[in-house]
This record gives sequence, C-alpha cells and structure tokens, in this order.
Amino acid sequence: MLDDLGARCTQAMAEHGCPSVSVAVAVHGEVILAQAYGLADTGAGIPATAHTPYALASVTKPVTAAAVCVAADEGLLGLDAPGPLGATPRQLLRHRGGLGAHYDFHYGEEGEPPVDAEPYTQLHRAPGSGFEYANLGYRLLGQLLEEATGQDLATYARERVLGPLGLDGFRIATACPGAATRYTADGRPYPEGLRTSHPGASLGWATAPQLALFAQSWPRLLKPETAAAVIDPVPIGEHLGYGLGWCVSLGAGPLLVSHGGGMGGVAAMAVSAPESGLSVAVLTNATVKAARDAVVDHVLGELVPGYGPERISPVFSVPARPMTLPRGEWAGRIATPEGDVPVELRVLGPGRAELRIAGEAVTADVDATDTLVLRGTFPIQLPTADARIGSPLLGIELRSAEGALTGRALAYKNGDGEGFLGNLLSHACRLTAQPASFPAFP
Repeated sequence: MLDDLGARCTQAMAEHGCPSVSVAVAVHGEVILAQAYGLADTGAGIPATAHTPYALASVTKPVTAAAVCVAADEGLLGLDAPGPLGATPRQLLRHRGGLGAHYDFHYGEEGEPPVDAEPYTQLHRAPGSGFEYANLGYRLLGQLLEEATGQDLATYARERVLGPLGLDGFRIATACPGAATRYTADGRPYPEGLRTSHPGASLGWATAPQLALFAQSWPRLLKPETAAAVIDPVPIGEHLGYGLGWCVSLGAGPLLVSHGGGMGGVAAMAVSAPESGLSVAVLTNATVKAARDAVVDHVLGELVPGYGPERISPVFSVPARPMTLPRGEWAGRIATPEGDVPVELRVLGPGRAELRIAGEAVTADVDATDTLVLRGTFPIQLPTADARIGSPLLGIELRSAEGALTGRALAYKNGDGEGFLGNLLSHACRLTAQPASFPAFP
C-alpha cells in the first residue's frame, strides 16, 4: 500500500503550487512511513526531509488541550469551573465559550505593530450556547494554564506533554530552527519570525513523524475518564463533532480523531484511527490547502476502510439560503476599540445590499443562513488602526432581534494573493430601521 505515494505527492505539489509535503504514518507507537518531497526552501534549494519541522497552525490546539487536561488531572484546574468571562475550560476547549472569530499575526521583527487582542476578547454570545471556532478561547486557556501552573504554556506543554511522550523536537514558539520556509499562494516567502496573541491556537512546530506519534499517544498522559472526555464530541455537523481540542467523526464508519491547520504559508493535518492504532500526519509549507487535502485523502483512502473526507476536520462554514429581509434602510454603530463607528445599511433587494461607513458607500451580494438574516462581505475598510493592518474587507453578519439587527462586523483580508495574510477582527454591531427613501420591495 502507498507504493505510489511519491508520485501522488509530486502531482499534488505541481497542480497546486506547493513547495513541499511531508508525510508520516505511525501504527501502535511506531513510525512505519516517513517521507518528504519537494523543497523546504525554494530560494536556497534545500530539500524537505522527514526531519524537517513545519509550522502547524491550528494543529497546535490539540497540544494545548492535552496540557489543559493534564493540569486538570493534576488538580490544578477544573474543566467545569467558571473561568475567564464566565466560560469553563471545557467550553473553551470545545469552541463554545461565546467568543467571536479572530486571528492576528505579526511577521518578522519590523513592520506594523502587533494587534492587541485584549479588546477583542469579549463575549459575542452566552458561554455554552453554540459552537464558534475561536482562537481567542485558546488564548484564554494559555493564560489560565499559566495562572494555574506558574509556567507559560510553551514550558508546561514541553515538560508535561511533549517531553513525557518523547517528542523533544515538538514545540510551541515564535520560530523553529531549520523549519520549512512558509510560502504565499503565489510563491513569496514569509519572514521567519511569527508572533500572535493566541500561541496556544497557532504556534506549534513539529516534524511529520512527531505529529503522527502525538496524534495517537496523547491518551497515555491522561486518566481514562479524561481521555474519554477528549473524544466525547458535541456535534457540529452531520458527520463531525468537536471534543476537547479534536474533531471527532460521528455515525457509521471508522472512528477518526483529527485536526487541520491553516494560516499564512501553512496547511497541516493530523488524523488518528484509534480502533486500528493508526495515525497520519501531512505537513506542507504553502497557504493553499489543496495539496494537503489531496495527499490526506489518498493516504487515508488507502489505509482506512470506509474513510471519507467528511469524517475529518472540515472547513467551518455555514450553508447559505436566500435572504428574505425586505428592502429598507438601517443605521447604527460598530463597536471598536477606538470607539463606535457609525454605519448605514440599505437592503436593495433580494441578494444585494449597500453599506456606508465614513462617507464611503459600497454594494455587495448578500445571503442568509438558518440563524442570520443577512450575511455578506463588503470591499470597504473599517477606519481603525487595527483594521488598517492588513484587513481591508468587512464581513457583516446580522440577526433579527426585537426590531433591530444585531451581530458583528468582521475586518479581514481574503488570502495572501497580495502581501501576507492579514488579521481577522470581530466587532459587535447594532442597527435599527430608518424611514425608507425608496418604496418597500414587494
């Protein structure tokens, strides 16, 4: 099996512009396959090897989750004790802490100052009321661990999680010596340094063999009941749930425990099949995830009977439906760390709306979801210092509540086709109906 892995990886890299891919398979604690293809550094012509570390992006979250669970087993914190903002560690681990979507990255040592995440670390809904993938929850978990253990997350994870598993090269850090250079979708190298306010969500580094071993060995660190809780998921879709730091498959078919990761110059995946003692890691050094996904599907399709891509980490998207909000005008404010920003919204008709901020008006296509009455992305800059740091678009997500529209405005950048990947910043907003200047849409 997997005799054609090299050809499949080479094809995926060529089709999707990916400089390199590293693949490892472990069975019952032993790495049985470790291969790398392509270049870790295209400028210097350095080939990738099985010993090349890669950035992990969100595959860092299971490491942070393991550290939190170890601390809980040691009696240093309680998984169900109310913590920051009233959310419990269990809720934060499951992305049910009530926080909004957020990421912030600072590349290299120069350039724009890093974003201060503290003003954005606030509730957008009641803790426990629903799933929303939240890096800021893992930021709070890192802070909680430091308070409970007296050690920062990186040190505690090294001493109580990674070290005991024999994974000494696995780390949480702003940089990693010898790591594969990260590349944009069009092949430009990212600076070596990478800082963020949510290291426990994003700043892991490992080789593919180390990651494959971690994916199946973390239960050894925990009490049986805690290990069982990690893979006891709350459903987030028909085929998938989210446990404590891992996605877990649901329904008929093989049990798969997985997590994907993606950020500027990174696309990573770790998957374990506990019933067969098998685990797989696939690491790449490009923003585009297509090469990663092609390799993951090939490897798991060969090794795991009944595998389907819907049974592992998904793109966390919400299905759209047509918007039924009638034609009309709304006005209100977007709450930002610099103060409220006035905003006006005109619903022009089915599937179209106009947004006006700071004297500038733009139109965009809009839709709805089962919970949102209006959702769209507008090509307009939120006029704040943070949003000007690589976040030129504004996403609007609104619900109807007591005659008003409430929700959030998301300042972000769509990919890294120009420059580097920007930040994603969530802001609460509220709008009320205004006298219409045009006839109501029939």
